[in-house]
Amino acid sequence: MTQNLAATSRPDAAPTAQDGAASRDWWRSAVIYQVYPRSFADSNGDGMGDLPGVRSRLPYLRDLGVDAVWLSPFYASPQADAGYDVADYRAVDPMFGSLLDADGLIRDAHELGMRIIVDLVPNHSSDQHEWFQRALREGPGSALRERYHFRAGKGTEGELPPNDWESIFGGPAWTRSHNPDGTPGEWYLHLFAPEQPDFNWDSPAVADEFRSILRFWLDMGVDGFRIDVAHGMVKAPGLPDIGGSEQLKLLGNDVMPFFDQDGVHEIYRSWRKILDEYPGQRIGVAEAWTPTVQRTANYVRPDELHQAFNFQYLGTHWEAGALREVIDLSLDSMRPVDAPTTWVLSNHDVTRHATRFANPPGGTQIRTAGDRELGLRRARAATLLMLALPGSAYLYQGEELGLPDVTDLPDEVRQDPSFFRASGQDGFRDGCRVPLPWSGTEAPYGFGPVAGGPSWLPQPAEWAALSVESQTGDPTSTLELYRSALAVRREHPALGGGTGVTWLDAPEGVLAFRRESAEGSFVCYANTGAEPVRVAAPGRVLLASGDEPVVDGGETVLAPDCTSWWAV
Repeated sequence: MTQNLAATSRPDAAPTAQDGAASRDWWRSAVIYQVYPRSFADSNGDGMGDLPGVRSRLPYLRDLGVDAVWLSPFYASPQADAGYDVADYRAVDPMFGSLLDADGLIRDAHELGMRIIVDLVPNHSSDQHEWFQRALREGPGSALRERYHFRAGKGTEGELPPNDWESIFGGPAWTRSHNPDGTPGEWYLHLFAPEQPDFNWDSPAVADEFRSILRFWLDMGVDGFRIDVAHGMVKAPGLPDIGGSEQLKLLGNDVMPFFDQDGVHEIYRSWRKILDEYPGQRIGVAEAWTPTVQRTANYVRPDELHQAFNFQYLGTHWEAGALREVIDLSLDSMRPVDAPTTWVLSNHDVTRHATRFANPPGGTQIRTAGDRELGLRRARAATLLMLALPGSAYLYQGEELGLPDVTDLPDEVRQDPSFFRASGQDGFRDGCRVPLPWSGTEAPYGFGPVAGGPSWLPQPAEWAALSVESQTGDPTSTLELYRSALAVRREHPALGGGTGVTWLDAPEGVLAFRRESAEGSFVCYANTGAEPVRVAAPGRVLLASGDEPVVDGGETVLAPDCTSWWAV
């Protein structure tokens, strides 16, 4: 049942600490921190993170130096896919708290000068959503079935799926329903798990409902929405067969009849009008897996959304030539639509970059721990490179602690739904979702209130040394590197927003670029190679991901897998 909080809703929710000129176009340069609520902080000791836990840790995020917090789904849900199967878009799942907890979290974040972005899941609902349950009960011909993709099957008895589409999680993208009398009935489409039936966005009722949902949360005071599967809501007319395609991936070069259809842009134009009605520059962020960066740019045209995740950058290995190519392509693609480029290295769906970079190139899903010392060194360097680029940056909880993926979780504790389906896309996402270590020497390391208490996924013993408590005050720690980097990024006039970089001549394996402002210039060096490299010292060292470079006779030595920032 939807919880009612009309008495405490408030449409004018821009953070007081960022009112005025400082808040104009805040999203163009923002550092946004992703909180995965079930793994961030557990307030009541049940082993599951919750909204009161997040609320209690907001001062930590303020002190880290982020501008906004993005919360992964906390809505009422059976949790078949970690909350991305929503049963009620206007209610908080009891495992995470209540609407009052959400309201308090939003208010506290604003008082601390941070904004709140919430996940929105418009491609599909839970199969426990009231609409879908009524559609099943009422049977073929029900008006409710028009809000999903119900179709008669092929074959003499309708025993075959309506087309050959496959689920991202593995297996067919269709499940056969039962008629009210128990006989086999129509099939319904689900691009993800069977518990996640896809909405039919050709239905006016679906569009009306989501406009109402947007207003509900905007009235609560949220500052924006991260839109899950933003490229998937519109399907090609007739739902045509693909014919002989390999197992589908979220990020690929093939044009698919259910992804990145031009019709999605009409949806976002209508949403942009709603966002613009509210004060404080509320934003929309597209999770749009598209074949090219140029296609991604379509989602952030001036009358559509504000940002789109740059997954092409996330998938690039630690190699200078490849990084320069994707940086140039990203900036060039966003410039014509006057949108900020976004940069991201980790999230809840991919292997943490400290582990990706610990291994040879192999995409965004890595199953081996690799060389952890090498991986952390590269991860720190990659972070400074990312934060030096023009635009907005996204951080995933725990990366500021240098956390690796947990690659040795026992099968019996895994909960990723694609792990349990044949040929699934990436059934090992639990490794990047293990709860954070905050303090102490015994699990759950301050994640929960009681030493020795539970956590929904087990934490490695070595994580005691990676906790917030262990790293705070240690100038060599990854946490203090992030704190310093975000402080410099906020203070230096040439960092943050912008649209371009000036590349400098550099030895092979080294990225070197300059950024200019009227108040001062900035140079970034990133040595992606395995050997030290001598280069000209451009000025004064601001920060380095490894040992601070020593300037000698106008030159300096760049350590391997190290990024350094310089004030010119």
